[in-house]
Order: sequence, then structure tokens, then C-alpha cells
Amino acid sequence: MVTKPLIGVTTYLSPAAWGLWNMPAALLPAQYPALVQRAGGLAAMIPPDPDPASAPAVLTRLDGLIVAGGADVEPRRYGAERDPRTGPAAPERDAWELALIHAALAARVPLLGICRGMQLLNVALGGTLLQHLDGHTGGEGVFTSHTVKPVPGTRYASIVPYATEVPSYHHQAVDRVAEGLTVSAYAEDGTVEAVEVVSGGWGVGVQWHPEMGKELSLVGALVGAARAGARARA
Repeated sequence: MVTKPLIGVTTYLSPAAWGLWNMPAALLPAQYPALVQRAGGLAAMIPPDPDPASAPAVLTRLDGLIVAGGADVEPRRYGAERDPRTGPAAPERDAWELALIHAALAARVPLLGICRGMQLLNVALGGTLLQHLDGHTGGEGVFTSHTVKPVPGTRYASIVPYATEVPSYHHQAVDRVAEGLTVSAYAEDGTVEAVEVVSGGWGVGVQWHPEMGKELSLVGALVGAARAGARARA
């Protein structure tokens, strides 16, 4: 029997209500674990830890990591003044997910950053973000779709070698690309839509939300890399 790799997916802390209860919860849209499961992996929700130093220990238990979408990255993390249109800070989540990204890269655990996760990957390696752009949502709380085109010769292009329509909801994007990353897809308006780690293992970030679509190629590639890594470690 082929063992399914364990893919951790980051979550965020937020007030929530269910049944008789209204209290803080570690939240993750169900589409994320469902996407991992559809792609052949096991999904584990990873809540923020108040001790970022715990990140390497977490990565020893995982075969792959997805850094999920969510709140805007705190601008001070990339040396910028806050734009009035930047959303509220999530400092505990920023610190925890940055630690997870560094630990994943150091341990060569396959990593996929989605939306905020891609932006945080860029920030983790020294890049900056554009704090606001228009036209990449369908309105408040509504996804839109647009075309992304792969850059030939990149890892992403080897997975999805053609232009494709993707589900999108974001108002920030990569500005200066970090050293150690290369751009692997663009939107038609020139927005950076995917980046990937140049060396040091399997690491990809995408600006869109694959969990909201039907395409499994990208997460399937993550699961495949995680399975191969697990076998090598065994």
C-alpha cells in the first residue's frame, strides 16, 4: 500500500461561533484540506504557536507544508510604512509562519505558499510587497478569475505548461522579488502570480487560490514531492 504523505496546512486564530459556543478558534476554510485529500495527501491543520522556535520540530513530523491565505503581512516585516489600505496586522501568525517557511526550506520539506503564503515566502527571503492593487477580486468576499501565464523553463511551467484561468482574491502582491526566488508565472497585467525557490528543494508560491478551483496539478506535484521526500528519509 502506498503511504499518503502528511501535508500540514497553516491556520489562523479568529473569533468564531458554532452551536452554543462563541470563542477563539483556529480556522481554515475546508477547501484547503479537501484539496490536499483530493490530490492524494493527508491533511493536518497547523495552528499558530506562540513559540516560533518550535517550527523545526513541527517540520520533522510533516512531509509537506502549505502556508495558507489570509491577513495582510505586517509591512514592517519588509521595511515599509503601512499603507492606509493595508489590513489589520496578525503578528503572531506572521512570526509563526515565517519560522515555518525558514524551517521548511532548511529541512528541504516541500512547501507551497498560497496568496498570503506566497507573499510571506517572498518576505521571508528578503523581498517586498506592493500593499495595494485593484482588479484581483470580484468585490468584497467574492472571488474573481483571470489568466496566468507560466514562465518557460520554471518548475511551475513543468507542472502547468499552458496559460490557465485561476480563482483569485487578493489586493497585495509581490513587488521586489527576493534573492533566491524566481518568477514562474505572470498575470496579463504584469502582476507576479507565481514564484519558486531557485535552489534548496521544492518551494513554490502562487498568488491565486487553487483550493477554490478544480485543477489538481500543482498540489498534486507538492504531494508527489512530499511522498518522494518521505521515502528518501525512510
